[in-house]
Amino acid sequence: MTDIPLGAAADKTAQAAEPSLHRVMGPWLLLLFIVGDILGTGIYALTGQVANQVGGVVWLPFLVAFAVAMVTAFSYLELVTKYPKAAGAALYTHKAFGIHFVTFIVAFAVMCSGITSASTASRAFAANMSNAFGLGLSGGIGITLIGLAFMALVAAVNLRGVGESVKANVVLTCVELTGLLIIIVIGFMAISAGQGDVSRVMQFKATPDGGMVWPVIAATTLAFFAMVGFEDSVNMAEECKDPTRHFPKVLLAGLVITGVIYVLVSISAITLVPPEQLGEGETPLLKVVQAGAPNFPIWIFGFITMFAVANSALINMLMASRLVYGMSREHVLPPVLGKVHATRRTPYVAIGFTSLLAFALITFVGEVPALGGTTALLLLCVFTVVNVAVLVLRKDEVGHEHFRTPTFLPIVGALSCAFLAGPWTGRASVQYTIAGVLLGIGVLLWVVTVLLNRGTGAQIAAPSITDIGRSGPVN
Repeated sequence: MTDIPLGAAADKTAQAAEPSLHRVMGPWLLLLFIVGDILGTGIYALTGQVANQVGGVVWLPFLVAFAVAMVTAFSYLELVTKYPKAAGAALYTHKAFGIHFVTFIVAFAVMCSGITSASTASRAFAANMSNAFGLGLSGGIGITLIGLAFMALVAAVNLRGVGESVKANVVLTCVELTGLLIIIVIGFMAISAGQGDVSRVMQFKATPDGGMVWPVIAATTLAFFAMVGFEDSVNMAEECKDPTRHFPKVLLAGLVITGVIYVLVSISAITLVPPEQLGEGETPLLKVVQAGAPNFPIWIFGFITMFAVANSALINMLMASRLVYGMSREHVLPPVLGKVHATRRTPYVAIGFTSLLAFALITFVGEVPALGGTTALLLLCVFTVVNVAVLVLRKDEVGHEHFRTPTFLPIVGALSCAFLAGPWTGRASVQYTIAGVLLGIGVLLWVVTVLLNRGTGAQIAAPSITDIGRSGPVN
């Protein structure tokens, strides 16, 4: 199957003249990039909400989410080593099915997941800021206003222009990792000193029917938000040294490292703080620090948490705005969204559009579980398509060796992701409403663009060319 068509022959010529990206990332830098992509808002903000659903076995949903993510990662490994380009799910979807509208929906779903993820991060930022600096805002309008102000700041930084670099990511990853290691150390020091209640790690929350499976499944749909981000690393393929050789083992190692960290953090948290207390509010890990190390300066950990989730929000809004800009340039969204600021050279209309969507989510939805759950829902649907695409693209031969995942894994991945995306898991209906409204906006813009294209004679192209930008969210 041929590569994705561009809107005009001139675009093809221009892209052909573009130099290839510089391959600067060795396996260690790639590993730090992957770990940094996965770490973030999910574990910092949602541990308590997971505990609300399952009780003391809060680590179990994270473990199940890790297993599902690992299976899906094998599908991404085959595709990224087969097509080592700076693109993601939308590219694979178009190569597999060749239907522009389906490719657009996948790309727009990824964009929406970035906005819901950033909105989750802004809410977590506001809650941690309130607790760390004693503002006394327990929720409601105060947290909402801080979240809106924070998102406005993200938009301002985005408008000014942010150059992402691997070295900066190393620093950010170290900060995020430090916060989680503090929790693990505090937890295990407290356990060794006889504090807390280790027996809670095996206690399930009591349910009316006495069942244990469905509460874990429901919690997994939320915990999955903490595992997303690994798929974003496929966009670094063109900048990796020997990606076919290094990518598989590095991606799997990154997933294992983050999975182990999440389980250890969960065990530390539930040992020191009962599940009913851990699930109150939006700053669960701050409670763990206060319970296990009351003399530890809480503002330091609060600052680390704010820094971690702020990084997640900024990267996700960068991704979302660049994806909207790229889709506009490829004639699948209205051309106004592709406008670039004359001096800053940033896609200011796309930034404004994505920021307005984030403002609406923060204002009218607000709750972390709803926003984080919607992010997981959108990506589970995308992952289902990617797992199917692997099997469809088996007939597409390429001229180099690449990773090949065992056939049963994409099948298991597609079924498990589709299952976790379904309403039978106990997923809150508001998540489907949010996702439906966001995708509905996308379809409406698609229709408007088609009508505009008919008037101008422009050709619709697939929205996954490599210059669109990063195509996956960071949680």
